Amino acid sequence: MTATLTAPPATTSVRTHRPWISVYAVMFFSTWAGNQFSPLLLLYKQREHYGVVAVNGFLGVYVLGLVPAFLLSGALADRHGRRPVMFGGVLAALAASTALAFGETGPLMICVGRFLAGLAVGTATCVGTSWLKELSQGVYDPRADTGAGARRATTSFALGSATGAMVAGLFAQWGPWPLQLPFAIHLVLTLPFAWLVLRAPETAPPGPRSSLRVPAAGDRRFRRVVVVAAPWLFVAPSVTYGYLPVLLEETTGGVGIAYATLLTVLALGVSALIQPVVKRRTGFDSTRGLIAAITLITAGVALAATANHLQSWAAGLVTATVMGCGIGVGMVSAIMEVQRIAGPRDLAGLTGVFYAVAYTGFLTPTLLAASTDALGTTTPLLGVTGLGVLSVLLLVIAYRTLRPADPEVAASRPPRRPVPRP
Repeated sequence: MTATLTAPPATTSVRTHRPWISVYAVMFFSTWAGNQFSPLLLLYKQREHYGVVAVNGFLGVYVLGLVPAFLLSGALADRHGRRPVMFGGVLAALAASTALAFGETGPLMICVGRFLAGLAVGTATCVGTSWLKELSQGVYDPRADTGAGARRATTSFALGSATGAMVAGLFAQWGPWPLQLPFAIHLVLTLPFAWLVLRAPETAPPGPRSSLRVPAAGDRRFRRVVVVAAPWLFVAPSVTYGYLPVLLEETTGGVGIAYATLLTVLALGVSALIQPVVKRRTGFDSTRGLIAAITLITAGVALAATANHLQSWAAGLVTATVMGCGIGVGMVSAIMEVQRIAGPRDLAGLTGVFYAVAYTGFLTPTLLAASTDALGTTTPLLGVTGLGVLSVLLLVIAYRTLRPADPEVAASRPPRRPVPRP
């Protein structure tokens, strides 16, 4: 029975059916579940009379579900296989939409729904990223290049998040039952994938691993490159469409929800479009990609401060575009770096640790909102900009002092010039 479930299908069948597509779709709908709430933040504020701190607190509850999912689901998938853990993620996505559909009954159901959405997204992105990488190579996809798995994972994440935001935003601005219908649509579309994920080939059959520890998390490159860059990859979206629409609420007036949706779709759409442009060859230096990405995101935070100071919706659109470029380049670069560092038995586990660190950036709007009374709205954003500059400097130092995880990347770098001694 176990051999039947875990053995890879014949080469001809695999090439015909492209099994990565089903995992891509599951990841798409799971990330949809996570981001469909974002455009509704203004609606909850206006219609349900929640304060700014409470509204941004709902984002914080989301992170409370994400972090344990990232830390546990990857290690569990390395130990018990990809399929059963991913199935649990799809069920969490369905439960999240069900709870959020009853969000008008009070903050409890919103918090429950957001927590479950965090579990769903955390599981799907962590396990799905690893699974897509494994299904984008060898017998499963002989024509795929080295970076195909990373690009497929990040585009699925971006497009799923953008679609969820777009559907919810359109209903919130112009549609009927805006606090129920978007979640019902997601339920109907996602339900078939709870079955489909069980048919995808298992690439990591259960092994003898007795611990949920991830040894690769102690790698120097992971600590000095990935951990430094990771939070900024989610500072960008959280500021762009989780915080900026609230700051520009008076400027955008009656179309504030549509504007928030536009910022979301623009940022995530640009991030998906730029990812195929990122260098695809094996020797792509992901550290340089992360330096470029965090530089773009830091510039985006400065633009967000400018948009807020000027109360300019046009500057907000520029902010979303720059942030989208940073997100796209950064996600591909970070995932490629993680995949190069991780061993075969640590892939999902290390991916989970990466996402757990990265999603701490989603707490940024909550922290910014909490500091508003004391510092205003522009000054904290400038403080975040300063932290971004510091992170870029740390990445540059790591680039110059650490050997790349991939030998081909190391060979492609120019030799270091000897430092002359006095």
